[in-house]
Parts: sequence; structure tokens; C-alpha cells
Amino acid sequence: MQELSIPSRIRVEVLAGLTVSLALVPEAVAFAFVAGVDPLVGLYAAFIVGLVTSVTGGRPGMISGATGALAVVMVVLVKDHGVEYLFLTVILMGIIQMVVGALKQGRLIRMVPYPVMLGFVNGLAIVIFLAQLESFKFEGPNGSEQWLAGSALYTMLGLIAVTMAVIYLIPKITTKFPSALAGILVVSGIVIFGGVNTTTVGDLSSISGGLPTFSVPDVPMNLETLWIILPHAMILAAIGLIESLLTVSLIDGITETKGQNNRECMSQGAANILTGFFGGMGGCAMIGQSMINMKSGARWRLSGAIAALLLLAYILVASSLIEQIPIAALVGVMFVVVIGTFSWSSLRIIRKVPISDAFVMILVSAVTVATDLAIAVIVGVIVSALVFAWNTARSIYVEETTASGPDRKVYVLHGQLFFASITSFRDLFHPSDDPLEVVLDFQHSRVWDHSGIQAIGDLARRYEATGRELHLLNLSANSQRILSKSNVIIDHDLDSNPSYRVTVQGIGSDNSDGH
Repeated sequence: MQELSIPSRIRVEVLAGLTVSLALVPEAVAFAFVAGVDPLVGLYAAFIVGLVTSVTGGRPGMISGATGALAVVMVVLVKDHGVEYLFLTVILMGIIQMVVGALKQGRLIRMVPYPVMLGFVNGLAIVIFLAQLESFKFEGPNGSEQWLAGSALYTMLGLIAVTMAVIYLIPKITTKFPSALAGILVVSGIVIFGGVNTTTVGDLSSISGGLPTFSVPDVPMNLETLWIILPHAMILAAIGLIESLLTVSLIDGITETKGQNNRECMSQGAANILTGFFGGMGGCAMIGQSMINMKSGARWRLSGAIAALLLLAYILVASSLIEQIPIAALVGVMFVVVIGTFSWSSLRIIRKVPISDAFVMILVSAVTVATDLAIAVIVGVIVSALVFAWNTARSIYVEETTASGPDRKVYVLHGQLFFASITSFRDLFHPSDDPLEVVLDFQHSRVWDHSGIQAIGDLARRYEATGRELHLLNLSANSQRILSKSNVIIDHDLDSNPSYRVTVQGIGSDNSDGH
């Protein structure tokens, strides 16, 4: 993006913040309903979490607030114990997130493979799309939910189409005004001045209220309360950090800059602690609103702060105006976000990547839609790790070197020795066919875990049972350390490249025959 002058940059940030603030209102209200709390609880969370993270977070331009991923976890707690327990849980959630940041564990997000990232993005795009379908429902005469039909449906679809058309056409006319905001204003004008009968923000709930006030959650401060809130707090903290850190990575790719993961963990934690004391439902990064912010050209912290402050202004003084915005305009904006969020390139490359990677992408997307983001990412990482372990285990082999002789044979081991490869490792050797001294060269290999240690001990026992000795050569520093600590090896030579004799007494095992 071309570098803007400071006045131009401020104008872009202000307009982007205005656009985002309008998109935050119905989301915060809807997620509050999902969690079973008053709409103001969701709006206060969007304001406080959005303001704190925009100012102190590790990713300028990222938008945070009340999210559906957290709301679905909160609903059971609120139903069983009440909203005050939710506030205390959000505080504990924030404490856990700050501990993760203080311990600098934000780097664990590096363990998320790229296919999992693609699956996360695609799954989240589908979730955002499905969430918008709720706007096509209304409460029937008997209290049951019914789908829009007839003129009401056609009006809704028409206004959505107009919103999306404006968003796509405005950049061809000017890049100085956020296209999403233009779409909202145009459709709002059509509805208000044209007297169009359609659902508006005010039909969901009134957003009028006062300033959030500080209060300590009114619950018993004892161990029984801790056991009630701790499981929920841990799940919420994990979901919040995973969604936030993955959004950081996504925006890093868009802006070609680098966010600070640990700082973001600390900021998210501080925001949630604060919102818990001020009657909010907590929150985390919002990929949809973050994408709107990026698409509007925002790159500074200013846009997020302005969005949060405008949200507070809507609550205090401008609720009557915001409540006139048609839901169709906001749905149209989110549909554009869905199109921009989904990784369409993944559909082109799915036949070109390994089958395992394609499977992980589809799996993560499906689990994201069926359950939630945290479970989807965890499942994706586990499956990716198992696939990696399987492929690595299959690539272990040995080759005989010219250093071998009538009474001595040297095997060079290729591949990694760990739990998944020990069966293949065992099958590589036939002690009865080898000379009296066998040397296993680890120049191209390493011992990684207890299974690897055990495999070496078992192999040594097999050689000892046939009157032969096993030596290890070129052990890495880490392999030397773990084998020495387990008393598996004894120094044999002390030259610059020592070999080690394996002592079969070094490992406790009932499998003395090597089986």
C-alpha cells in the first residue's frame, strides 16, 4: 500500500473506525443473546475489549470484541449459575491469558501448520456466512422461528445486493472513502427516506444505556466457586488466545508486517480482566471486523480505538440513529467479508498438495463449522503431527560404509529415532549376520525420546545375545545427553570423534530378548 501523509492516514483511520463500529453493534447484540445476557453486556465488552486491545495489543489494526466462539461456551455457565459468575469467569480468563503472555508462550502459535491455517480461514468464513442467515428469520405468531418469505425476503435480498454492489463499485470511483461504510450509508438512506419496510438494528434490541460501572462480581469467593468457574475460564482463555493469535498471523500476511504474540496475549488478558469488573462478557479478536478494518485501509491503532469510542457514543447518545440502520446493509458487508476471507486459492491447490494436507484443510474447516475454532485447531495440529510422525518414521534406513571390515561393520543411520520409527529401526538389523563389532553412525540421525533410548538398548541386547558388541558414533550433543542420563552409553574412545559402547545394563526392561 502506498504510504499516505499523516492527515490522509488519520482520515482513513477515522473512517475505517466508523465503518467497524457500525458492524460491531449487531454482532455484539447477537452474541449477547447467544450467551443469554443483556445486550448491553455484549456492547460493554465490545467497547472495553476493543479499546484496550487496540491501544495496547500486539497487532495494530486488529479489532477485538464480543465473539460467538466465546458466547457458545458462556451460555451454559450463565444458565446454571447466573451472569455474576460469568463476570468472575471472564476475570479469571484474563488472568490466565496474561500468565500465558508473561511466560512468553504466544510463540506456540508457530506450531499451527499452514494447512490448519487455511482450514481455519475457510471454516471461519463459512461460520460468518451461516451466522448471517439468522437475519433471514423472524419470530412467528406462536413464538416459533420462521424464515422470511415473499416480499420481505425479496426486499432483504435486494438491499443486500445493493450493499455489496456499492462496496465493489466505490473503489473504482474513489479510494478515499471506505466502501463498506458507503454501502451502509447508501442502503440506510434508501430504507429511511424511501420508507422501505425491513428489519433494523432497533428491531433486535435497544442499545441505549449509560456508562459501564465498576463492581466486584457478587458471588461467594470460595473454593466451590473456583471449581465452578475454572474449567470455563480455561476453555474461554484457550479459545480467545487461539482465535486472536491466528487472526494476528492472518493480518501479518495481509500487511507484510510482524505482530507481537506475547504482547497480544497480555493485552487480551488485561482487557478481559477489566471488562469482567465493568459488567462485560469478555471477548477476543474478531476476524470479520478485522478484515473490514484492513479492507478500509486501516493500519494504525487509531481505527480500533475510534471504533470502540464510537460504540460507547452510540450507547450513550446516538442509539436512536444507529437503531435505524437496516440489518440487510450489515449482512451485505459481512457477505463481502466472507468472500474476502475464504481462501479461494486453496480450492485450486487442493489437488496439488499432499493428500494429508488436503485432508487436514477440509477437516479443520468442517470441525470449525461443527464445533468451535479451538477444537478445530487442536484437532488439525494433532492430525498434522501424526501425519508428520508417520512420514518421518517411514524414512528411516541404514547404509553400510567402506569403514567396515571382516571383524567390524559400520552402519550409517538415516532418519530420526523416536516412538513412531522404532519398529522400522528394529527391522533394519540382523545381529546373527554381523561381525563381532558393530558401529552405528548417527551423523545423519538423532535420538529424540524414551522410545528411541529403549530401541537402542533392545538392539544392544540382541547383539549381546549373539556374542557381539554395539557401539554408537557421531552422537549429537542432545543424543549424548539423553543417552548418558539414562546410563545407556559408556565412553569408549576419547579422541575428537568418540564412539560410545552401549551398556545393556543401562536400561531397565523386561524385554531382554529384544521383543
